[in-house]
Formats: sequence, C-alpha cells, structure tokens
Amino acid sequence: MTTRSLFATRFYDAALGDTDLVEELDEACRDLATEDHAGRAWSKAHGYRGYTSYASLNDLPMRIPAFADLVKLLNRHVAAFAKDCAFDLNGRKLKLDSLWVNVMKPGGTHSGHIHPHSVVSGTLYIAVPDGSGALKLEDPRLPMMMAAPTRRDDAPEELTTFVYAQPQVGSVFLWESWLRHEVMPNAAKDKRISISFNYRW
Repeated sequence: MTTRSLFATRFYDAALGDTDLVEELDEACRDLATEDHAGRAWSKAHGYRGYTSYASLNDLPMRIPAFADLVKLLNRHVAAFAKDCAFDLNGRKLKLDSLWVNVMKPGGTHSGHIHPHSVVSGTLYIAVPDGSGALKLEDPRLPMMMAAPTRRDDAPEELTTFVYAQPQVGSVFLWESWLRHEVMPNAAKDKRISISFNYRW
C-alpha cells in the first residue's frame, strides 16, 4: 500500500537579502506612522492597534526611494515563488498591485482573512521584537472537513490544521492569495513593523 500527498500548498520563506535596506525601511515606516495623518485616522476609526498605510497611501515606491528598491528585490522573490508553484504565466510576469506599511502596537492583531483579486501575497518583516507573534496559516480544506477528527499533536506539519510561521527581521513570506491567514497578537513590549503586498497577473 502507498499513500501520497496531493494538492500541495506552497509557502515561501526567505531572507530579503539586503540588511541595509531593511534598516532604511525601518526608519521610513516609523516616519510614515508619525506623518501620515490620514493613515493614522483610518487606523483609529477601524480599530487597528497602531498604524497602517493600507487605505491612505498607494504610491510608496514612487514617494520613497527605499520602497522602490524594495520592489526590485520583491520582484525576484515573487518570480522564484511563481516558478516553484509551476504557474503558467503565458510569458508574462506577476506585477505588484499594492504595498502598505503596518506598525502594530503591543496587543495588536489582525483576524483571519484572504486577499481577493491577487495571485501572490506576502509580507516583509522589518521589526520583530521577542513575543511579537507569528503568522498563522489555515488549512484551506478546513471549511469542507465536516466530521473529520482533529489531528494529533505529533502530526507532521503538512497534516496540521494550522501552521505558525515565525518571522525574523528581513524575512520575506509569500503565499497564494487565497490562503487564509491571520496575524497573531503582538505580545511584545515594542512595535512590530512589516510591509505587506499583493501581486496580480
């Protein structure tokens, strides 16, 4: 008898590859959290514990050179991930659709969600204080499991219902945009800073 795993879900974890750029982006993100009054107001109105540029700034690569440099590196990571996923892009490339800053205060979290209308989504981690929380990824089959029993504590990662990906400073996480995920609560005493993005075809 043989058993095999089918319908794999890919998850990409790599270092950005430029520590100096990460430091530049750290400063830029903190500046935005202070200066972007529209973003601060939106965050407060929507219960976001901290700051996000998600609804206020859609031109960061044109506005700040460090973000333009970041996009060049992200393009390479996304191309590698697309190749690993065996995407047939018909000679085209995935293109950046949106990019935004997240500065999450202690206690901040982001509930489970997906990124509609995109192909690949991801996050670059800029500041990751101890205890700031992992990215929680959900088995996409979960809504269809119905009466299935839970998994044993010693189940291999590929069979678990949830996977917790712990980032480091400079980590680039990529996943297909339909994969449900959430940001675990920031239990650190300092802010967690990240830059999230979507790529479309």
